[in-house]
Amino acid sequence: MHLLTKVNGLVASMTATFAGGAAFAQSLPEVLPIIGAPEPGGVSLQPAATGLAEQVVFLDNFLLWIIGFISLFVLGLLVWVILRHNARANPTPAKFSHHTPIEITWTLVPLAILVFIGAFSLPVLFNQQEIPEADVVIKATGNQWNWSYEYPGEDIEFSSFMLQRDELEEYGYSQDEYLLATDTAVVVPTGQNIVVQVTASDVIHAWAIPAFGVKQDGVPGRLAELWFNVTPGMEGIYFGQCSELCGLNHAFMPITVMAVTPDEYEAWLASGGTDFASLMDGSINRVELAAVE
Repeated sequence: MHLLTKVNGLVASMTATFAGGAAFAQSLPEVLPIIGAPEPGGVSLQPAATGLAEQVVFLDNFLLWIIGFISLFVLGLLVWVILRHNARANPTPAKFSHHTPIEITWTLVPLAILVFIGAFSLPVLFNQQEIPEADVVIKATGNQWNWSYEYPGEDIEFSSFMLQRDELEEYGYSQDEYLLATDTAVVVPTGQNIVVQVTASDVIHAWAIPAFGVKQDGVPGRLAELWFNVTPGMEGIYFGQCSELCGLNHAFMPITVMAVTPDEYEAWLASGGTDFASLMDGSINRVELAAVE
């Protein structure tokens, strides 16, 4: 809601300059919400905005139940051994050194658990690594300490820098988005396969968006790929970070992605990627977008 006031001001100023301004303003969509962002004191994963992220969340919960059960089982064994086999309760300890059935059991049971976990985790890994045919291709290049982006075939290129504290309000953000918000954003359509080619110009960086369930190292001289498909209805602003230690200002090269509807994305392409990539109001400038359409 902290973005709504400024955008409402933009709507009001634009409707005053166009004939039939009231009807024009009513047709404008609401401001994009900030969905993919960390929360102070939060312990849960960010909302899953892609199928990949949904699989990651499922796998995380699945493994949590398994490791929780194992931890309780081991704790129970420790308590049982402490109570049953201390010097007072068991003054004459057994002196055997091997127990074949137990040794077979503690070898086969963990192996079976690992196979069981692998049956669920390997499909998730393969789904992440098997890159589908792309509807949109974006090249992300990590630099010390910012990101550069290209949309091959669309003649759209820009660099993305972290906003300083005194710049956040100017761009429509609040102080809560410090270390997260950037002066430009990657724009992607929902419901389409997005392939991001990741590389670096100097040292190793990593392009990561937690809400998308993606993370890929960018290595100088190499071109790696990741993919995601933002679920329709999850239009919004998502934040990520460089996730590979890359030098002095590693903590100051965030990533901002704006997921929009396919129609809005096409209108953005038609404008040359200039209407709301800059996020001067912290969201899509829906007024300018409507004018383009």
